[in-house]
Amino acid sequence: MIKFVITLAVVLVLAGIIVFSCLKVVPQESAFVIERFGKYRCTWNAGIHFKLPIIDRISRRALLKEQVADFAPQPVITKDNVTMQIDSVVYFKITDPKLYAYGVENPIMAMENLTATTLRNIIGDLELDATLTSREQINSQMLQTIDYATDPWGIKVTRVELKNIQPPAAIRESMEKQMKAEREKRAAILTAEGEKQAMILTAEGRKESAVLEAEASKRATILAAEAQKEKEIREAEGRAEAIRQIHQATAEGLRAIKEADPSESVIKLKSLEAFQAAANGQATKIIIPSEIQGIAGLAEGIKEAVKE
Repeated sequence: MIKFVITLAVVLVLAGIIVFSCLKVVPQESAFVIERFGKYRCTWNAGIHFKLPIIDRISRRALLKEQVADFAPQPVITKDNVTMQIDSVVYFKITDPKLYAYGVENPIMAMENLTATTLRNIIGDLELDATLTSREQINSQMLQTIDYATDPWGIKVTRVELKNIQPPAAIRESMEKQMKAEREKRAAILTAEGEKQAMILTAEGRKESAVLEAEASKRATILAAEAQKEKEIREAEGRAEAIRQIHQATAEGLRAIKEADPSESVIKLKSLEAFQAAANGQATKIIIPSEIQGIAGLAEGIKEAVKE
């Protein structure tokens, strides 16, 4: 009886272990490919599943997240016979676990070899300079070719990138010399442009300075001429005013004499005074009117009589 109980307990424990071992939990973003008697049966997605012991087995575990495959550098030859090392990075996702399990043996290795051959074919049609400057074009061509080739394997290639391009040492040295020459050329051009711009600015400055000096001289000449003109106008107005006042005084004097009604003897005496004033001048020849001569003789006779 005791042996039976023990045996039953052992059987129950073994059965529990077997049942527990047949319970499988599939993580999120994962898939299990199940075979029964060596033949594909189904694909388990995320969740808890039960498989029959011995009959069912997990053939392939597939990760459905986007994955990155970093492949080793591959030797490639360009169209102009330059050998270089290029390594690439491929981003992909497993879209069909069944095709991933049965489409090709070792899908990652197959994708690596496919990437290497595709890269060689593309680079073989390009020269060195085009290879170094056409990364986007190369990436696009590789993506299109590899994605099309991996569809039967249940793989979706989302992106392909050339990680590094390593030309030979001699080519790198030549490229460095070329870049140095280009930099020196650009520096010389910039220096020449700077000197040219400086000369242009200096000439423009001199031109503007000369124009300003000419404008200032012109303005000063105009102001001086206007000042001289104003001076002469003022002097002429002053002389005209003086002449007018002299004529006015003379006219007033004549009017006063007329109003006084002087006698003939007074007029003759004034004539004598005028003659005396004329004789005191710088004239070398004097024409004496007959009336004044008579007056002068009368005056001389009076003077002689007074002396006696």
